Amino acid sequence: MCDKICESGCSAVLIGAGMGNENMLTLDARTQIEQADACIGAVRLLEVCPKEKPKFAEYRSVEIIKIIKGHPEYSRWAIVLSGDVGFYSGAKALTQACKEAEIPVDIVPGIASVVYLAAKLGVSWEDAALRSIHGRNQNIIYAIDHHTKTFLLLDRKSGTEFCEQIREYGIEDLICHIGVRLSYGDETIRTISAGELTPEDLGELSTMLIENPHPAESVSAHLPDDAFIRSQEGHVVPMTKAEVRAVSMAKLGLTREAVFYDIGAGTGSVSIEAALHGEQVQVYAIEQREDACDLIRANRRKFRAAQVQVIHGSAPEAMEGLPAPTHAFIGGSTGHLHDIIRMLKEKNPEVTLVINAISLETVEEVMCAVRSGLLTDPEIVQMNVAASRVLGRYHMMTGQNPVYIITERKQ
Repeated sequence: MCDKICESGCSAVLIGAGMGNENMLTLDARTQIEQADACIGAVRLLEVCPKEKPKFAEYRSVEIIKIIKGHPEYSRWAIVLSGDVGFYSGAKALTQACKEAEIPVDIVPGIASVVYLAAKLGVSWEDAALRSIHGRNQNIIYAIDHHTKTFLLLDRKSGTEFCEQIREYGIEDLICHIGVRLSYGDETIRTISAGELTPEDLGELSTMLIENPHPAESVSAHLPDDAFIRSQEGHVVPMTKAEVRAVSMAKLGLTREAVFYDIGAGTGSVSIEAALHGEQVQVYAIEQREDACDLIRANRRKFRAAQVQVIHGSAPEAMEGLPAPTHAFIGGSTGHLHDIIRMLKEKNPEVTLVINAISLETVEEVMCAVRSGLLTDPEIVQMNVAASRVLGRYHMMTGQNPVYIITERKQ
């Protein structure tokens, strides 16, 4: 019960109305709507409100506040929202808007389409990934690849992009249960393979359960060198070796929502491992060689690392239009290390930076950056790696080039 009153005498209750059929309203939601002086919501959702009740068709938070403030004759408002107020709902932004406008607000939950579809299919949902690409950008390939079950909200536009991603990342064997116009008399629930899925199978708003019979089992983001595609059409592209990659990634210390630049990305091995740290990590693989960019895309497909964006161009110029990085790895700078570091710090003075240097010339560039104050007290580690190889009856150790790993992070 919303018993708080603001100075102007108004109060609001945010109501989860389920999927839109009034039969799906909870008793509490129905009571709150009946007791309200007026209702606000999307046109479809206002159909659950009594005909005689004053109604305003609006779903944008700012405009809703304007309506409430502009109608002091109504003291109690019911704001009707689709599904449940806690599942990809406008309730989050609207609650904050009401708080800023000093409008007391209460919240009444509803039945989410995911819960409804799960019940219809006779499956549980507590062990599923829950995602939405309805009106938002979200990396769903990672979630689908790592979970047996993924529930997804999508519309026809985002569904077109989803169908393209299914084919790009080779996951046509997924099983898709598609619910359209759930709870209405003409609802449909179909089960088809992802390879058969087309945008025409989706409605303006659909709920889908995606079953993956072979989800990724590994919890490690580290990959062996031979897992990567190294060449196309006979051209071998340089790659940061596994042991150096492991130490460099540890030094980077990526965070959950990191924005990561891999500069001089080569085959994309560092980019791929960064992406495997989590679906919210944004990865920009910056590479000047066109054949290397093709390799990065090939490895992105192989490892279903959809959050890797390939940027063809030379740093620092290729970095100009990108969002500010939280972390950056420089594996190749082609003599422009000073300018690259300067631009990284202009974008974010707090950026965590890891540089790999093999040649002494690159080491000298690093030391020049230290002397000029561009790098401040970096940690410098030299790493020597030797791997065994069979030579007749013997196993011999073969050394790789020593690598300097330079790290600068803000404490």
